[in-house]
Amino acid sequence: MSTRWYPIYQRGNPQLRVFLPNFWLKLVRPANEQPANVVQFACSMEMTRHDVKHYLEKIYNVPVVNVRTRIALGGTKRDLVLGYITKEEDTKYAYVTLPRTKQFTFPDIFPTDAKQKIENDKKSLEDAKKNHKKFLDKNKDRPGTPGWFSI
Repeated sequence: MSTRWYPIYQRGNPQLRVFLPNFWLKLVRPANEQPANVVQFACSMEMTRHDVKHYLEKIYNVPVVNVRTRIALGGTKRDLVLGYITKEEDTKYAYVTLPRTKQFTFPDIFPTDAKQKIENDKKSLEDAKKNHKKFLDKNKDRPGTPGWFSI
């Protein structure tokens, strides 16, 4: 399923060739809530729903029930200074339905780091609030400061 043209003859022996398809799939986190057996992929524009199904079944041994595709148009922007218009690339999305017995959950790559980071952020915010309160209390009665400085 490749659109590349390969030379028929190359000098030397043996004739070593690698034929690579132009197809690719990228797992995408869905923007809207999907059923547990539906997976969303961004794929190359040349892929059809049959190509997506064969790609997943033959290469990754994933049972596929149904494939739906859509093309999301890229946004346009106008440069206010020079006046020209640019357009982002269009993207093709494939929604793959797995059998009812299979469920897909999007992988959580950094589960402990994210929770720990949130806890550290909360702790540092509380420390900053305490230090700011101490600063205000310490400088509340300093001569020469206006009365609005204190809380």
